[in-house]
Amino acid sequence: MGDRIRIDKYLSEMNMGTRSEIRELIRRGRVSINGIPCRKPDEKVDTDSDTVSLDGQKINYEKYVYLMLNKPAGVVSATTDNREKTVIDLIKDSGRKDIFPVGRLDKDTEGLLILTNDGRLAHNLLSPKKEVDKVYYAKVKGRVTEQDVNVFLSGISIGENEPCLPARLEILVSGDISEVNLTIQEGKFHQVKRMFEAVGKKVIYLKRISMGGLRLDPGLKPGDYRRLTKDEIEYLKNIT
Repeated sequence: MGDRIRIDKYLSEMNMGTRSEIRELIRRGRVSINGIPCRKPDEKVDTDSDTVSLDGQKINYEKYVYLMLNKPAGVVSATTDNREKTVIDLIKDSGRKDIFPVGRLDKDTEGLLILTNDGRLAHNLLSPKKEVDKVYYAKVKGRVTEQDVNVFLSGISIGENEPCLPARLEILVSGDISEVNLTIQEGKFHQVKRMFEAVGKKVIYLKRISMGGLRLDPGLKPGDYRRLTKDEIEYLKNIT
Protein backbone atom coordinates (compact mmCIF):
# COMPACT_ATOMS: atom_id res chain seq x y z
CA MET A 1 0.00 0.00 0.00
CA GLY A 2 1.18 3.49 -0.81
CA ASP A 3 0.22 6.82 0.69
CA ARG A 4 -3.41 7.89 0.49
CA ILE A 5 -3.62 11.49 -0.70
CA ARG A 6 -6.19 13.78 -2.27
CA ILE A 7 -6.56 13.53 -6.04
CA ASP A 8 -5.97 17.26 -6.47
CA LYS A 9 -2.73 17.01 -4.48
CA TYR A 10 -1.67 13.97 -6.53
CA LEU A 11 -2.15 15.82 -9.82
CA SER A 12 -0.63 19.04 -8.50
CA GLU A 13 2.54 17.25 -7.39
CA MET A 14 2.77 15.64 -10.82
CA ASN A 15 2.69 19.15 -12.31
CA MET A 16 -0.66 18.76 -14.04
CA GLY A 17 -1.69 22.30 -13.17
CA THR A 18 -2.51 24.58 -10.27
CA ARG A 19 -5.01 23.42 -7.66
CA SER A 20 -7.72 25.62 -9.24
CA GLU A 21 -6.94 24.31 -12.74
CA ILE A 22 -7.04 20.73 -11.48
CA ARG A 23 -10.40 21.29 -9.76
CA GLU A 24 -11.73 22.52 -13.10
CA LEU A 25 -10.39 19.39 -14.86
CA ILE A 26 -12.14 17.26 -12.25
CA ARG A 27 -15.37 19.24 -12.60
CA ARG A 28 -15.32 18.59 -16.35
CA GLY A 29 -14.94 14.84 -15.81
CA ARG A 30 -11.48 14.67 -17.42
CA VAL A 31 -9.92 12.88 -14.45
CA SER A 32 -10.60 9.25 -13.62
CA ILE A 33 -9.56 6.86 -10.85
CA ASN A 34 -9.40 3.19 -11.85
CA GLY A 35 -11.41 4.03 -14.98
CA ILE A 36 -14.20 5.79 -13.12
CA PRO A 37 -14.61 9.56 -13.58
CA CYS A 38 -13.72 11.48 -10.41
CA ARG A 39 -15.98 14.34 -9.36
CA LYS A 40 -14.46 15.36 -6.01
CA PRO A 41 -11.09 17.14 -5.61
CA ASP A 42 -10.76 15.73 -2.08
CA GLU A 43 -11.27 12.10 -3.11
CA LYS A 44 -8.41 9.97 -1.79
CA VAL A 45 -6.24 7.72 -3.95
CA ASP A 46 -3.60 5.15 -3.09
CA THR A 47 -0.38 6.22 -4.77
CA ASP A 48 0.66 2.60 -5.33
CA SER A 49 -2.47 0.66 -6.17
CA ASP A 50 -4.84 3.16 -7.80
CA THR A 51 -4.63 4.18 -11.46
CA VAL A 52 -5.13 7.89 -12.12
CA SER A 53 -5.76 9.14 -15.65
CA LEU A 54 -6.18 12.56 -17.24
CA ASP A 55 -7.98 12.56 -20.58
CA GLY A 56 -7.38 8.82 -20.69
CA GLN A 57 -3.62 9.11 -20.17
CA LYS A 58 -2.21 7.41 -17.09
CA ILE A 59 -0.44 9.73 -14.66
CA ASN A 60 2.18 7.85 -12.63
CA TYR A 61 3.02 9.12 -9.17
CA GLU A 62 6.57 9.63 -7.91
CA LYS A 63 6.93 10.39 -4.24
CA TYR A 64 10.58 11.34 -4.53
CA VAL A 65 12.67 12.77 -7.35
CA TYR A 66 16.48 12.65 -7.49
CA LEU A 67 18.46 14.73 -9.98
CA MET A 68 22.16 15.23 -10.69
CA LEU A 69 23.05 18.73 -11.89
CA ASN A 70 26.35 19.99 -13.19
CA LYS A 71 26.01 23.41 -11.61
CA PRO A 72 27.47 26.21 -13.74
CA ALA A 73 29.16 29.28 -12.31
CA GLY A 74 26.94 32.33 -11.88
CA VAL A 75 23.94 30.46 -10.47
CA VAL A 76 23.01 30.35 -6.78
CA SER A 77 22.18 27.18 -4.86
CA ALA A 78 18.71 28.18 -3.69
CA THR A 79 15.09 27.45 -4.50
CA THR A 80 14.19 31.11 -4.98
CA ASP A 81 16.09 34.39 -5.20
CA ASN A 82 14.76 37.84 -6.04
CA ARG A 83 17.93 38.94 -7.83
CA GLU A 84 19.90 35.90 -8.96
CA LYS A 85 19.23 32.92 -11.20
CA THR A 86 18.89 29.77 -9.12
CA VAL A 87 19.67 26.11 -9.74
CA ILE A 88 15.91 25.43 -9.67
CA ASP A 89 15.50 27.79 -12.63
CA LEU A 90 17.67 25.37 -14.64
CA ILE A 91 15.29 22.44 -14.04
CA LYS A 92 12.62 22.52 -16.73
CA ASP A 93 10.96 19.11 -16.73
CA SER A 94 11.22 17.43 -13.33
CA GLY A 95 7.45 17.49 -12.91
CA ARG A 96 7.87 18.64 -9.30
CA LYS A 97 7.65 21.96 -7.55
CA ASP A 98 9.09 20.78 -4.23
CA ILE A 99 12.67 19.89 -5.16
CA PHE A 100 15.60 21.65 -3.51
CA PRO A 101 19.40 21.51 -3.70
CA VAL A 102 21.18 19.23 -1.24
CA GLY A 103 23.49 21.73 0.40
CA ARG A 104 24.96 24.60 -1.52
CA LEU A 105 27.78 25.47 -3.83
CA ASP A 106 29.01 29.05 -3.95
CA LYS A 107 27.78 31.15 -6.85
CA ASP A 108 31.12 30.90 -8.68
CA THR A 109 31.62 27.18 -7.88
CA GLU A 110 30.78 24.52 -10.46
CA GLY A 111 30.06 20.83 -10.36
CA LEU A 112 27.98 18.13 -8.77
CA LEU A 113 24.79 19.19 -7.05
CA ILE A 114 22.03 16.78 -6.11
CA LEU A 115 18.45 18.06 -6.16
CA THR A 116 15.61 16.15 -4.55
CA ASN A 117 12.47 16.42 -2.45
CA ASP A 118 13.68 13.64 -0.12
CA GLY A 119 14.42 15.55 3.07
CA ARG A 120 15.75 12.55 4.96
CA LEU A 121 18.33 11.69 2.31
CA ALA A 122 19.38 15.33 2.07
CA HIS A 123 19.85 15.58 5.84
CA ASN A 124 21.95 12.42 5.94
CA LEU A 125 24.16 13.51 3.04
CA LEU A 126 24.87 16.83 4.75
CA SER A 127 25.31 15.64 8.34
CA PRO A 128 28.99 15.61 9.44
CA LYS A 129 28.08 12.68 11.71
CA LYS A 130 27.49 10.56 8.59
CA GLU A 131 31.04 11.32 7.36
CA VAL A 132 29.99 11.65 3.71
CA ASP A 133 32.98 12.56 1.54
CA LYS A 134 32.69 15.59 -0.73
CA VAL A 135 35.52 15.84 -3.24
CA TYR A 136 36.49 19.11 -4.93
CA TYR A 137 38.92 19.87 -7.73
CA ALA A 138 40.53 23.27 -7.26
CA LYS A 139 43.02 25.55 -8.94
CA VAL A 140 44.90 27.49 -6.30
CA LYS A 141 47.08 30.57 -6.63
CA GLY A 142 50.25 29.65 -4.77
CA ARG A 143 52.40 26.54 -4.36
CA VAL A 144 50.55 23.83 -2.43
CA THR A 145 53.02 21.75 -0.42
CA GLU A 146 53.16 18.59 1.68
CA GLN A 147 53.08 20.88 4.70
CA ASP A 148 49.62 22.02 3.59
CA VAL A 149 48.61 18.37 3.22
CA ASN A 150 49.57 17.74 6.86
CA VAL A 151 47.88 20.91 8.13
CA PHE A 152 44.61 20.03 6.39
CA LEU A 153 44.79 16.46 7.70
CA SER A 154 45.27 17.65 11.27
CA GLY A 155 42.15 19.85 11.16
CA ILE A 156 42.76 23.42 10.09
CA SER A 157 41.22 26.42 11.84
CA ILE A 158 39.27 28.87 9.66
CA GLY A 159 38.34 31.27 12.47
CA GLU A 160 35.37 29.43 13.95
CA ASN A 161 34.96 27.95 17.42
CA GLU A 162 35.89 24.49 16.21
CA PRO A 163 38.55 23.61 13.63
CA CYS A 164 37.55 21.83 10.44
CA LEU A 165 37.37 18.06 10.49
CA PRO A 166 40.45 16.36 9.03
CA ALA A 167 40.54 16.83 5.25
CA ARG A 168 42.48 14.89 2.62
CA LEU A 169 44.44 17.10 0.23
CA GLU A 170 45.88 15.51 -2.92
CA ILE A 171 48.38 17.60 -4.89
CA LEU A 172 47.97 17.15 -8.65
CA VAL A 173 50.20 20.05 -9.74
CA SER A 174 52.39 22.16 -7.47
CA GLY A 175 53.42 25.51 -8.89
CA ASP A 176 52.53 29.18 -9.09
CA ILE A 177 49.06 27.87 -9.94
CA SER A 178 48.55 24.56 -8.14
CA GLU A 179 45.90 21.96 -8.89
CA VAL A 180 44.50 19.76 -6.15
CA ASN A 181 41.73 17.41 -5.12
CA LEU A 182 40.34 18.08 -1.65
CA THR A 183 38.08 15.72 0.29
CA ILE A 184 36.02 17.17 3.15
CA GLN A 185 33.05 15.94 5.18
CA GLU A 186 31.50 19.26 6.11
CA GLY A 187 29.90 22.19 4.35
CA LYS A 188 30.89 25.31 6.25
CA PHE A 189 30.35 28.69 4.58
CA HIS A 190 33.00 29.18 1.86
CA GLN A 191 34.89 26.34 3.55
CA VAL A 192 37.32 25.32 0.81
CA LYS A 193 38.26 28.92 0.02
CA ARG A 194 38.75 29.74 3.70
CA MET A 195 40.89 26.64 4.25
CA PHE A 196 43.33 27.73 1.56
CA GLU A 197 43.25 31.33 2.74
CA ALA A 198 44.33 30.02 6.16
CA VAL A 199 47.57 28.75 4.56
CA GLY A 200 48.14 31.93 2.54
CA LYS A 201 46.72 30.80 -0.81
CA LYS A 202 43.73 31.71 -2.96
CA VAL A 203 41.25 29.44 -4.74
CA ILE A 204 40.71 30.70 -8.28
CA TYR A 205 38.58 27.82 -9.60
CA LEU A 206 36.47 25.28 -7.71
CA LYS A 207 34.42 22.33 -8.87
CA ARG A 208 32.78 19.55 -6.85
CA ILE A 209 33.45 16.26 -8.58
CA SER A 210 31.84 13.77 -6.21
CA MET A 211 29.62 13.41 -3.15
CA GLY A 212 29.39 10.25 -1.12
CA GLY A 213 31.23 8.39 -3.86
CA LEU A 214 28.67 9.50 -6.47
CA ARG A 215 30.74 11.11 -9.22
CA LEU A 216 29.64 13.88 -11.53
CA ASP A 217 28.57 12.40 -14.86
CA PRO A 218 31.26 13.49 -17.37
CA GLY A 219 28.57 13.67 -20.04
CA LEU A 220 26.81 16.54 -18.26
CA LYS A 221 27.87 19.96 -19.49
CA PRO A 222 27.53 22.92 -17.08
CA GLY A 223 23.81 23.55 -16.64
CA ASP A 224 22.82 20.04 -17.75
CA TYR A 225 21.12 17.55 -15.44
CA ARG A 226 19.69 14.06 -15.41
CA ARG A 227 17.76 11.78 -13.09
CA LEU A 228 19.75 9.50 -10.86
CA THR A 229 19.55 5.83 -11.76
CA LYS A 230 17.94 3.35 -9.36
CA ASP A 231 21.40 1.99 -8.53
CA GLU A 232 22.70 5.49 -7.75
CA ILE A 233 19.72 6.23 -5.50
CA GLU A 234 20.15 2.96 -3.62
CA TYR A 235 23.87 3.64 -3.28
CA LEU A 236 23.26 7.03 -1.68
CA LYS A 237 20.63 5.61 0.67
CA ASN A 238 22.96 2.80 1.75
CA ILE A 239 25.88 5.08 2.60
CA THR A 240 23.66 7.31 4.73
